[in-house]
Amino acid sequence: MSKPDTIYLIDGNAYIYRAYHAIAPLSNAEGLPTHAVFGFTNILNRVLKEKEPRRLAVAFDAKGPTFRHHMFKDYKANRPPMPDDLAVQLPFIRDIVSANRILILEREGLEADDLIAAAAKRLAAKGHPIVIVSGDKDLLQIAGPAVTVWEPMKDVLMNEAFIEKKYGVPAPHLNDLFALIGDKSDNIPGVPGVGPKTAARLIGEFSTLEGVYANIDAVRGKKLKENLAAHRENAFLSRRLIALATESEVPEDPDAYLRREPDNERLGAIYRRLGFKRLLESTRKAAAMDNGDFAIAAGGEAVTALAARLRGRPYMVVDTETTSLDTLRAGLVGISLCAPDVPPTYIPIAHVDAKGDILPGQTGLDEVKRALAPLLADPDLPKVGHNLKYDYSVLKKHGMPLRGPLRDTMIASYLIDPVRRGHKLDELAADLLGLRVTAFADATGGDTGDGAFAKVPIAAAKDYSCEDVACAMALWERFEPELEEKRLWPLFAHVETRLVPILAAMEENGVAIDQGRLRQLSKELGEKLDAITARIHRVAGIEFNINSPRQLAEVLFERLGLPRGRKTKTGYSTDIKVLERLAAKHELPALVIEHRNLAKLKSTYVDKLPAMVHPDTGRLHTSFNQTVTATGRLSSSEPNLQNIPIRTVEGRRIREAFVPADGRRFVMADYSQIDLRVLAHYSMDQALIEAFHDGTDIHRRTAAEIFRVDPSFVTGEMRRVAKSINFGIVYGMSAYGLASQLRISRKEAATFIDRYFELYQGVKRFMEKIVEQARRDGFVTTLLGRRRHLPDINSRNRNRREFAERTALNTPIQGTAADIIKLAAIQCDEHIVQAGLDAKLILQIHDELIWEAPAEETEATTALVTAVMEDVLDLAVPLVVNVAVADNLAKEE
Repeated sequence: MSKPDTIYLIDGNAYIYRAYHAIAPLSNAEGLPTHAVFGFTNILNRVLKEKEPRRLAVAFDAKGPTFRHHMFKDYKANRPPMPDDLAVQLPFIRDIVSANRILILEREGLEADDLIAAAAKRLAAKGHPIVIVSGDKDLLQIAGPAVTVWEPMKDVLMNEAFIEKKYGVPAPHLNDLFALIGDKSDNIPGVPGVGPKTAARLIGEFSTLEGVYANIDAVRGKKLKENLAAHRENAFLSRRLIALATESEVPEDPDAYLRREPDNERLGAIYRRLGFKRLLESTRKAAAMDNGDFAIAAGGEAVTALAARLRGRPYMVVDTETTSLDTLRAGLVGISLCAPDVPPTYIPIAHVDAKGDILPGQTGLDEVKRALAPLLADPDLPKVGHNLKYDYSVLKKHGMPLRGPLRDTMIASYLIDPVRRGHKLDELAADLLGLRVTAFADATGGDTGDGAFAKVPIAAAKDYSCEDVACAMALWERFEPELEEKRLWPLFAHVETRLVPILAAMEENGVAIDQGRLRQLSKELGEKLDAITARIHRVAGIEFNINSPRQLAEVLFERLGLPRGRKTKTGYSTDIKVLERLAAKHELPALVIEHRNLAKLKSTYVDKLPAMVHPDTGRLHTSFNQTVTATGRLSSSEPNLQNIPIRTVEGRRIREAFVPADGRRFVMADYSQIDLRVLAHYSMDQALIEAFHDGTDIHRRTAAEIFRVDPSFVTGEMRRVAKSINFGIVYGMSAYGLASQLRISRKEAATFIDRYFELYQGVKRFMEKIVEQARRDGFVTTLLGRRRHLPDINSRNRNRREFAERTALNTPIQGTAADIIKLAAIQCDEHIVQAGLDAKLILQIHDELIWEAPAEETEATTALVTAVMEDVLDLAVPLVVNVAVADNLAKEE
């Protein structure tokens, strides 16, 4: 007869909280917090991988009060309410356990510990060894010959011997021990003055709580005896509170705990939503691609014949293989092409042997250009590819510019699913096509440096590169009808893909910086940081590492006695929200904030930017990303030029270091209050529309209403408050959020918001209407059709539902603003070319486009971009553009 399976019972809530406090805050592309889910899932997977349990369950606390609250109304009264950013993650954790097809134990009025204890008792009685996965000491009281407790984070196995050694009493008497000690975290009273050592001595001498009180006269110590006598009722109450409800109703059939095959499709969908790339990989069962029809075209005649076969097809797929990711330096190693009825074919151009000599059986670049350049430049032949901006730049550099409609599958994926964490070809192939493509490192034997692909044997390069065009074609066949079905085609074809050549040119153009100015600023910031550091130490009365959260917490909360906030694994939080709150009470937190801000500016920009100047051009070349933000806004990376602050002196001085080339000037065109103008159009609010048509200062008008004063009496501070409300409403800001931002009472913030809606009643109606529409459709759109799915808009979980509601409010506004700036870049580019001007678009920062133009053309460029940008989309209110001509990027607001 086989030995009964060990059954694992996992304390879900214990690891939810541990993960929440142990892991630095994470979020997905939607801004949804994910760190507790991530940590919990890793612990669950560790149990599954290391122990390979055939039978298991995960227990969770149920919502609402338990029987212990009815027994003692102050049970757990000391505990703060669950943080919102944790509450919103709980449903995902349950979904992951459910998708793993693991039994969930949860029952109203009971805690996870009770259910675990009950299951352990019943299943152990049937002969099954039990392993409780938890770090909660209360569960140790049910340890016995068949029941042990394993804490995976510390990898400690706690059996009867371990427990007796650690606590000095046998496991069955732990609840007597804990009853005397009490538990501050659960507000279990215990007996004052009785600590672990005293309690262990008492239970060691008298065995049980009843034994202690039956022999109270024999207890040594007058004060201890008095405390025991005075708190006898609390001691027995504490034991009842600590005792686990082992008679609770739980599944008794061991087969109910059998581990079943996980639902990988459902798990994959959850991991994809949360942005868990590594975990998503574990759910994939992709097949290798069939490379039986992949071909090589070597020699001028073969490439010419291939071009002839591709001509006249409905579209052509293209992918380049190069020596570098840096398009300014990338050498062309090969090109792969395919089309409907034309199999994936690789054209090797510059593969080399170990000595660096060109391998035979290839086609010279000049021959490739003669055969392919006319085809690639055919304005009527659509070009399909994945991340075409890179291929566009490489081919243009090598004399084969891409023309004709561009059909980028990465952009298509992004428009269809904008909150997806990534849109890489290998991820899409696995998720959507069930195909596994070769990784670059696998193709190159682990070498990922510049020049690595040139050393790949031609046959292996053929398989790797042809996989890419084959996958891109399969994805395009899938995405094209979906774009039409979801009414995304106009946005895809007329905005996003037309932007590709413009962004490629912006990246190639780059921007110059004054390195000497940055070096001087670095020196000054270093001196300023030294001075602030000295002042911080002087105020604190001790020298400490300002960058150490633990040391800073000791200074703030121990030495200075400032009020504590959220507790983390390493102690109390010292994040920016905590410091901002404390800054109103003491000088030191404000100094720390200033120190952090300056240190970040120095390291992120002042010291880093000169090192990023391209050696061949002497300019900075950022990358503009179309498929990152869920709202549709562009982002930039390496370096990120979107987040240089403009409101601080230091931020403006960094911007001053961005300079035009000799003989040229910057023309900077910035949309005025575009978010509010889009809001006016959507809401058709008459007060907003009139204000924008009249040219009224919208913030002053709002201030006059919420403060109940004549507009002429509005102060700068009043206007600042009104500005926060005007823009906060767009983002679904609550009274609580406004109160936190402005450091006013929640009641005052609520009054301001009520008065705002008295003035702008159309905005209130719009907000209600858009949320109602989102509940019905499951998504919202921008004026140009950009779509944002809202799977949580009807969620029963309040936090998830309210997050979705805020997203429903701000997506049409932010997304339309993003569409407008993209349209402006496209149309301005066309008009500048038609006018024969030499202005080059070099940057896009939020609602601003920046050109570098010859000094003598700035007036004409200003007039042109103003006219085009203000006429780019017909709204119910005028679009207004502020244009400045300058010799650096700094400007006053």
